[in-house]
Amino acid sequence: MEKTRKHNMGMRSMMRTKIKNVVKACDAGDKEAAAAAYKEAGPVIDAMINKGIVTKNKAARHKSRLNKRIKLLAV
Repeated sequence: MEKTRKHNMGMRSMMRTKIKNVVKACDAGDKEAAAAAYKEAGPVIDAMINKGIVTKNKAARHKSRLNKRIKLLAV
């Protein structure tokens, strides 16, 4: 039980780090870096659904909000 909890914490932390990388690139105004970071974050977020760490709605919400931030950089 404890071993599983620690594993899940690590996976959740990895997902959050990938999300933060996209947010940092967006805040810096670098669209190319943000898009590259999003390409890395997307599959990681999707993998968390299959592992049962996040629900599919939460994953979709994260991906949607990140995508929205990247698109706003173009304007």
